[in-house]
Amino acid sequence: MQGDDRHQHALEQAARCIATADALLITAGAGMGVDSGLPDFRGDGGFWGCYPRLAQLGVTFEEMAQPRWFRQDARMAWAFYGHRRMLYRRTTPHAGFAALLRVAHSRPRGYFVYTSNVDGQFETAGFATDRVVACHGSIHHEQCIRPCTPAIWPAVEREFEIDEQTFQAQGPLPRCTRCGLLARPNVLMFGDDAWLSAPTDAAWSRLRLWLDGLTDASLAIVELGAGVDLPAVRSVSEGVAAALAAPLVRINPRAPGGPPGTVSIGLPARAALEAMHL
Repeated sequence: MQGDDRHQHALEQAARCIATADALLITAGAGMGVDSGLPDFRGDGGFWGCYPRLAQLGVTFEEMAQPRWFRQDARMAWAFYGHRRMLYRRTTPHAGFAALLRVAHSRPRGYFVYTSNVDGQFETAGFATDRVVACHGSIHHEQCIRPCTPAIWPAVEREFEIDEQTFQAQGPLPRCTRCGLLARPNVLMFGDDAWLSAPTDAAWSRLRLWLDGLTDASLAIVELGAGVDLPAVRSVSEGVAAALAAPLVRINPRAPGGPPGTVSIGLPARAALEAMHL
């Protein structure tokens, strides 16, 4: 009962912070998509449950999410990224996205989203593309594997036929629109020195410009499902909160704690957002 009381108090405090803010910064990690039915690759068990062939090979998520596979085994690389792209396109964002969008649109000084997710769920839910910073890129865009050009292009909608036994993509693979070499997703991978970051860099610039203009406004930060193992999102949330003396609402069922003053909510993203009645 005491736990329920703590949740309720934190939820009410969070709702007040958001309702009274002039502007809203939404930051999100992988936990935001779990309530939409997207897989959680936390730990080898969850990853291998999605990809049994990789379990047989003993390939972890960190090993699979490396650009070298596009050179060494392009069909397996595209089986992995092609499957994920199809999954993300077929997935409807959960109701928490719509609740956030409503309150974001009602803030007089606007909103921004900063996310480590490459799934495009915020854009699918209706958030403006020029208000989303996808710090690891987008699986829905492609680039040359070399790259022969700084160009990045939207991926053509297509179905990837994947042999489940061999975990190999069948048929023609995506190609660079300029040189015809293999294309890859415009996603930042582990040990990646070929990722073209121009869209993310431009989005970062827009976010910084927006934040610079909030010196006379009140900002609230809502962080959802951001993990501690790769703290890119958490560090941005905490950095902005400290720089602008803004309240930070951290929603995370596993690790909701934060610096002094953090409003900690130990619930999944959708449950917390719905309970706040935004």
